[in-house]
Amino acid sequence: MGTLKTEPARTRADLLAPPVTAALGQWPTDASVDVDDVLVAPIDATLADTAAFCAAYEVGLDISANCVIVAGKREGTVRYAACVVLATTRADVNGVVRRHLDARKASFAPMDDAVELTGMEYGGITPIGLPGSWPILVDSRVVGTPYVIVGSGVRHSKIALPGPALRLLPGAEVVDGLARPVG
Repeated sequence: MGTLKTEPARTRADLLAPPVTAALGQWPTDASVDVDDVLVAPIDATLADTAAFCAAYEVGLDISANCVIVAGKREGTVRYAACVVLATTRADVNGVVRRHLDARKASFAPMDDAVELTGMEYGGITPIGLPGSWPILVDSRVVGTPYVIVGSGVRHSKIALPGPALRLLPGAEVVDGLARPVG
């Protein structure tokens, strides 16, 4: 995990957005991944964007994941979903995600909407603690990663957790082909 200094996330609410703290407090005790395997590390908030973060903290793009919020529209109704993909890939928003949301049109949610609806900072949005009605679409490559780095809900830290833990989140669905390789 590069040069990150991690510790159990549930012990560091100061490094998490409130919805993330709440979700960790409700982590099932019988889950196949223990809550103490969800780690957090402080980072420089100016380095929160993926490329800058990976370079500064010596973290590979292949273990860094992005959580993007997508809005799909059909007949005036907007549906939201979170997509979790490795930094070496990009979510197939106009194909796989649009069809999953049963939408005519899908695009990245506007920043203000994503921030307001999640209670998290833009550039730090994480799949942990999202609204319960939202599907969380997780690319199968992410759950196949032994440990993956994601946002923490704020820009001044990152969460490290076993990739398989993401399938345990409420509303999570592992999707083959959710993302396409970059390049």
